[in-house]
Amino acid sequence: MNRSSARVIADLEELAALTSDERGAQRVAWGPIWRKTRAWFTGKLAELGITPERDGAGNLWATVKGASSKSLVLGSHLDSVPGGGWLDGCLGVLAGLEALRVVMERGIPALTIHLVDWADEEGARFGRSLTGSAASAGALDAKGELAHLVDRAGVKLPDALAENGITLAGMMTAEKYFRKLGAVAYLELHIEQGPVLQEIRKPVGVVLGTMGVERYNLKFVGQAAHSGAAPIHLRKDAFLAAAEFALACRAISIKYSGKTPRTRVVATCGVVKVEPNFVTAVPGSTEISIDLRALDGKVLAKMLAGAKAAAKLAAKKHLSEVSWSPLISITPRPFDKTLMGFVRDAVKEVSGSAPELPSGPLHDAAEMAAIVPTAMVFAMSSPGVSHTRIEDTPKPALDKSIRAFLITVDRTLAYHGATKQRA
Repeated sequence: MNRSSARVIADLEELAALTSDERGAQRVAWGPIWRKTRAWFTGKLAELGITPERDGAGNLWATVKGASSKSLVLGSHLDSVPGGGWLDGCLGVLAGLEALRVVMERGIPALTIHLVDWADEEGARFGRSLTGSAASAGALDAKGELAHLVDRAGVKLPDALAENGITLAGMMTAEKYFRKLGAVAYLELHIEQGPVLQEIRKPVGVVLGTMGVERYNLKFVGQAAHSGAAPIHLRKDAFLAAAEFALACRAISIKYSGKTPRTRVVATCGVVKVEPNFVTAVPGSTEISIDLRALDGKVLAKMLAGAKAAAKLAAKKHLSEVSWSPLISITPRPFDKTLMGFVRDAVKEVSGSAPELPSGPLHDAAEMAAIVPTAMVFAMSSPGVSHTRIEDTPKPALDKSIRAFLITVDRTLAYHGATKQRA
């Protein structure tokens, strides 16, 4: 393990000890442990003589000025879900911190470098994820999307923001702040959060982009009836309609999944609510969610069309009606080919091969990819799960992923420095 990897892992372990309990990480955005985390991180920056700035959306920015005012942005998030793991998000921020250490040891970098801790990537408390990065990308309607949100304790999001010195109006200034940075590239290191790299026994991967998402809530409405009195052939069973729809969606994901990671798609029904929900009643209504994801926008559209046809057929078969309510629609975000080339070469250099895979989970990089050339490095997750205290990555894989990320930073700086000189 090299010096940089050892420093990043030591920082990660220190942060985990500071902000975790027996249930896992507790760095939920806008709360006291999150503020404690940022105070710790600010102390790490102070060791480099850096005082960070906070934009109107609560994103925390650390800057090392370079020979050019054009900038390279490195980022991820320090916030976690309740009971999360020790690597999700913070690996990228602390690897970015190490990048600042390395470039400052060498002298003045070719580009100005900004390291950002995005605010509320997880959306764990109020349900709106990618909050800070979306604000910076101009993709957030703060008043329209956030003003009405309430957590499980009944706290309104604007009140939680006020505890942190943030306002909804101030969030709308984050885009202007970002535009002034003159960013020419964005890089992010993150754990995979899934089992693909572990399954193929590869420590590091090249991320092709983030999958597009089509997410809806469906409501099947039939007729509640007594379970003993209603003959099977006359029932209008809304749950059976929903169940048949869920199985159809699984079939759709199998139909449209290709044989390579690039063409993998997923369909998930994660929420089911049955009424009247007691043992002697035929369900009269059932709500069910559908989450469809694919890297290819045309494939995603076909999956959605197939799901709509399946819902209609299931409703008809079980003498029910079905309605759809949209939850979220995100276009696929493929990453920049030049930057992906730097990642590919770096991953090959440290591990001998460079497997490529899409990201099913969304990341702040998805918001950045809409406005600036973007690339990501994935570290293997073991045992292939995240958002849990058992989330982990073997230290040899962490070492290789950190090294690949730092090499990618170097090559991005060299490329843009040379581009400026040629100009």
